[in-house]
Amino acid sequence: MPVKSFRPLTPSTRYMTVASFDEITKSKPEKSLVVTRKKTGGRNCYGRVTSRGRGGGHKQKIRTVDFKRKKHGINAKVIGVEYDPTRSARVALLEYTDGERRYIIAPVGLDVGRILASGHSAPPEIGNSLPLKIVPIGQPIHNIELTPGKGGQLVRSAGASAVLMSRDEGYAQVRLPSGEIRRIHENCFATIGQVGNVEHENIDLGKAGRNRHRGFRPLSRGVAKNPVDHPMGGGAGKTSGGGHPVTPWGVITKGFKTRKRFKYSNRSIVVRRNGRPMKQK
Repeated sequence: MPVKSFRPLTPSTRYMTVASFDEITKSKPEKSLVVTRKKTGGRNCYGRVTSRGRGGGHKQKIRTVDFKRKKHGINAKVIGVEYDPTRSARVALLEYTDGERRYIIAPVGLDVGRILASGHSAPPEIGNSLPLKIVPIGQPIHNIELTPGKGGQLVRSAGASAVLMSRDEGYAQVRLPSGEIRRIHENCFATIGQVGNVEHENIDLGKAGRNRHRGFRPLSRGVAKNPVDHPMGGGAGKTSGGGHPVTPWGVITKGFKTRKRFKYSNRSIVVRRNGRPMKQK
């Protein structure tokens, strides 16, 4: 998918790039598989702001994506590739032989008219979903389950792919896009191929208005505020705060590790994303 740029006739188009949408074959979503997304404005059930910088944005409809792929032994035909406003990847609309339609994450190379399958008897081809115990070693995969039957939770964003490295004692070792190597039960399902829309990371919004369309409002810098409003505020003239960057509530924002040290899933991590082996407690 190429990325389109513009002649800089206006300041906003100087750096702006957009997707070409060449792979889109269906402009309108399947009505039975969409739900209108409710806007929160960054507020919780009590009406209090819990996430600053949220609000507005264009109306969006959520596509109900089938992450479980539980219709085993029933072939499905790809009848369209669509845009999904709530995710970076494209979605493909499948029509099964029994007439049911479902959305899946569209991998690279998935064309309209292709026949897909899922289950233990499905061949290891692009778009097919099968358990890790029969996926060929070295095969790129996405939409990976962490718990058998729960549905894919890992590797679902545009351009992402994991690699099946080995299998041993009922578990498969998978190298994730972050570089982390994790042990996953071999009965967990995964989809063959790399997630599509690979050029998504090269898109430059170019102007503030496009960010507002996505539902993000502007945020003031902490150093531009008064000391009563932010720990980094105040100072005679322009200052950088004089201390480590923190949130308005004093929590360190750079270099502060937020992951729990003793987490249940630590036992599943073989190599951390920084390349160091995981110490088992």
